[in-house]
Amino acid sequence: MNLKYVSFLPVLFIGLVGDVQSQDFKPLFNGKDLSGWHSFLKTKGRDNDPDKVFSVEKGLLKITGQEFGYVVTDKVYGNFHLVAEFKWGEKKYTPRENKVRDNGILYYVVPDDKVWPRSIECQIQEGDCGDFWLIDSTTVVIDGVRTPATKNTHILKKKDAEKPSGEWNRVEIIANDGKCTHMVNGVVVNEGLDASLRSGRILIQSEGAETYYRKIAIKEL
Repeated sequence: MNLKYVSFLPVLFIGLVGDVQSQDFKPLFNGKDLSGWHSFLKTKGRDNDPDKVFSVEKGLLKITGQEFGYVVTDKVYGNFHLVAEFKWGEKKYTPRENKVRDNGILYYVVPDDKVWPRSIECQIQEGDCGDFWLIDSTTVVIDGVRTPATKNTHILKKKDAEKPSGEWNRVEIIANDGKCTHMVNGVVVNEGLDASLRSGRILIQSEGAETYYRKIAIKEL
């Protein structure tokens, strides 16, 4: 079910400056391996990735997108501020080879390895960066109205701050006491209140598109 809200948030430029580690952020990805994460692929299960859908290449997290699945943190987080930079690669795969490149960062992920587990998603998709997807009956309050508890509820971003495909984009997720804020390149693009989930793991998808991540860091609030 798609929900299209028409009110707008003010643009807010509060991007982080310099090295995030100097501001009480801790690396969530070490640039060497996937320590602190485990993988899950829809057809192969946990930590069974013979085709290297997820790998580390020149300090970057490379996701081929060849198969639906994800890497997910072993640690559970409550209130946090997450920062990550991503850019799209060239390759796309079935069943999305003729569609826009799609990916996503899911948070407050429940401990149930499947595609896709109950959670809140900050959408990362060409043209739609910062949308909410509320997965498996998760709800938030948008513009004073609680979203319906559907299987997958889609809430469009209210600002567009993406850079063109192939360039690095910075995504920030601030989740604090039920308030969920999505930022793209320093601009608040979406915000929800009183989230029905307040704790869980953090997940990065593989969903048909080659993608690279770097500078993934988190500050617990």
